[in-house]
Amino acid sequence: MKKMILTVTALLTTALAAPFALAAGDAAAGQAKTAMCAGCHGADGNSAMATFPKLAGQGEKYLTKQLQDIKAGDRVIPEMTGMLDNASEQDLQDMAAYYASKTIQMAGAKETDLDLGERIYRGGNIETGVPACTGCHSPAGNGNNPAGYPALGGQFAEYTAKQLRAFRTGAHDPANSAARTNDGDSQIMRGVAAQMNDVEIEAVSNFIAGLK
Repeated sequence: MKKMILTVTALLTTALAAPFALAAGDAAAGQAKTAMCAGCHGADGNSAMATFPKLAGQGEKYLTKQLQDIKAGDRVIPEMTGMLDNASEQDLQDMAAYYASKTIQMAGAKETDLDLGERIYRGGNIETGVPACTGCHSPAGNGNNPAGYPALGGQFAEYTAKQLRAFRTGAHDPANSAARTNDGDSQIMRGVAAQMNDVEIEAVSNFIAGLK
């Protein structure tokens, strides 16, 4: 019995340690490796342009996956074509760690449909089957780093809305060049966005921009 308990304990310890082994990024090393990204995303990951996302404070696990997907062609971003071709797995983890170590500068929300945006974010839309965003992205918009769910709070409304539309396109027409389909086999975001109309997308994106 004692031997069995020790064996089980060892297996559990290994299983629990595995996720942390993946987060091996070196933020200090990542600073130099992200120099080429500063033109679009800012030196500290706080983009000055709404067309490019803020990366500062984003979860390391989520960022690493996005960089891996972009390099592999599973997430197509024309502006980043070829930029990661020569990056190693360690490079990608270092870059993700650097941005994760920074603090996001809030984009801020406009006084437009804030009530609707908050209702969708916190309660979803029962009638159309849209779940609350808080389940994955937290009530404060901080995301869930261990699960790889991104932080949303403070992100540009224009960027968030663009991604929701891309996931919606991915749900209905995955071959479309405007589609985004790298939300995994479960297709969580495609399933959510497929049920949202433009008014809801704009409202929740605006609310998220001021969420902290």
